[in-house]
Amino acid sequence: MTLVLASGSKIRAELLKNAGLSIDVDPADVDERAVEAPLLEADFPPDDIASVLAEAKANDVSARRNGDLVIGADQILAFEGERRTKPDDMEAARRQLLAFSGKTHELLSAVVISKDGEAIWRHVSTARLTMRELSPAFIGHYLANAGDVVLSSVGAYQLEGPGVQLFEKIEGDYFTILGLPLLPLLAQLRVLGEIET
Repeated sequence: MTLVLASGSKIRAELLKNAGLSIDVDPADVDERAVEAPLLEADFPPDDIASVLAEAKANDVSARRNGDLVIGADQILAFEGERRTKPDDMEAARRQLLAFSGKTHELLSAVVISKDGEAIWRHVSTARLTMRELSPAFIGHYLANAGDVVLSSVGAYQLEGPGVQLFEKIEGDYFTILGLPLLPLLAQLRVLGEIET
């Protein structure tokens, strides 16, 4: 049996490898917007949407990897009752950071393990992040220094880099913020006998 990550996320793969796991990376081919559209229309809560998206990714890869354990993950940012997606360009990132200034948003990170095309375990963790008051000049300086990498993040920041300077307070698990609730996942892999207890 092989442990497979159904994601092209470099940080998720790095977290698993740094934890001592040997994994195959096999990104899912899922139209996330098509999966989430009926959920948004039915007003599903963000944690359920994250879980459904993570499961769709895990099941997609698991269906073609018979017998393997497949890890799917997804992260949603909730702010003032709305779901936010990755900014399309630097101007959208600037507007988003201005909106977040001095306020709190939530990152909901879901992880699912699937085998033979079906989910066998799921978990969602939430982190609450409060940005400090940011001036437009600081946001411009931050985006110029960070570059286009901010567009790969739903929040327009990487906490493991200069993005940490944006924050006043963080409540929650660091791994959840990075997009993979690692400690619950490792605990479940121990239950499944995939790693030493």
